[in-house]
Amino acid sequence: MLSAFRYTPLFVAMAATMPAHTLADEAAQEGFVAGSSLNIKLRNAYFHRNQLDAGVHDNREWGQGAVARFESGYTEGTVGVGVDAFAMLGLKLDGGGGHAGSSILPLNQRSDGELGAAPRSFSTAGAALKLRAFDTELKAGDLFINNPVIAGGETRMLPQTFRGVSLSNTSLDGLLLEAGQASFTKPYNQSGHRRIDSFYASLPEGRHSDHLNWAGGTWTGTDAFSASLYSAELKDIWRQHYLNLEYTYVVNDQLSLNPGLNLYRTEDTGKSLLGDIDNTTFSLHLIVAAGAHSVTAAYQRVNGDTPFDYINQGDSVFLDNSRMYSDFNGPHERSWKLQYAYDFAGLGVPGLTSTVSYSRGTLDLTRANADSVGYGSWYSADGKDARHWERDLDVKYVVQQGAAKDLSVLLRYASHRGSRGYSSVDRDNDEVRVIVDYPINVF
Repeated sequence: MLSAFRYTPLFVAMAATMPAHTLADEAAQEGFVAGSSLNIKLRNAYFHRNQLDAGVHDNREWGQGAVARFESGYTEGTVGVGVDAFAMLGLKLDGGGGHAGSSILPLNQRSDGELGAAPRSFSTAGAALKLRAFDTELKAGDLFINNPVIAGGETRMLPQTFRGVSLSNTSLDGLLLEAGQASFTKPYNQSGHRRIDSFYASLPEGRHSDHLNWAGGTWTGTDAFSASLYSAELKDIWRQHYLNLEYTYVVNDQLSLNPGLNLYRTEDTGKSLLGDIDNTTFSLHLIVAAGAHSVTAAYQRVNGDTPFDYINQGDSVFLDNSRMYSDFNGPHERSWKLQYAYDFAGLGVPGLTSTVSYSRGTLDLTRANADSVGYGSWYSADGKDARHWERDLDVKYVVQQGAAKDLSVLLRYASHRGSRGYSSVDRDNDEVRVIVDYPINVF
């Protein structure tokens, strides 16, 4: 079990690699105040999910978000002390009760079970104490985390945060080691915290997981090859391991090839609150980049009677076929993707990029366990040869200079369709998202 004491060997290994000259010394030269920074990110988000199934309301909401993040430097001494703090505010610009549930604004569940209009505003704030000694940094409090087994969602109006502790070490060039524990999460569309849980299953009433532990590392020691290895345990639910391998072969100045692998292995653990889990999911990709053009071909496969699952509302699904609407992660699902991207700098328009893709999956939902505590809803008697597909289009422009430098506008469109056997999992819909970001560096 990945309980807290199991990380002790990793912490010892981190300490053993600490050099004589340290990042703490460098931070101390800057000081607590001189090394501080304050950044504000404004995000205007519009989400419209056009539901095509009869009798289902569309989801359509528009909001304005603001995130202020303060990061101090470190005090002088062998062990430097600092603090990180943030404040978030979300404002509803449009969205009535009949169109609620787009995922960017809080849910307002009425007594009759229907969704009411979201509140006009919601906000949250948090902070973390941080310590740095040598090349090791410890943080405790409210954290922004991004790795393959626990990653805060950044795709909505406001980001997701976690409450816990994290430890990272960068003693060796090109190697990042990290570990930590999180017990609570602040979802991206609400003010308060809740227990950390899974995305695709709900725990029985009165049951919860106490925390998620994780440890792992990423090596980027060469320009051509990188690798990541992580392990995590959502207590009494699952133990999950992740492997990533990436290789880039440069043919010439205009052409490169990038094959890669993402692999997750998930098994139930402890009290198995979501039932039996025995799931191996992987994706393979090949990216061919030629000048301003790139083409990606990907194949993804899920081996198991449960879907590939991950932290609720998080972005910790580092699989090639995880798209805007569907993750193509159902039980025994096989899927492929073909994607084309173009950087308009090749036509003299720097900052403008576009991506278009088509993904298609086939799965056998009759093999899902209808008696599973957490995933029984995936069983479908009509799902022997269930199929679905998704088309995605992204167009993004980032202002390159002037007073609005770094302001970005992202237009996203997705169209998803499924067969009769798949309709119990996801609906047919067309979705449009417009996201405008404006970062401000105060100091």
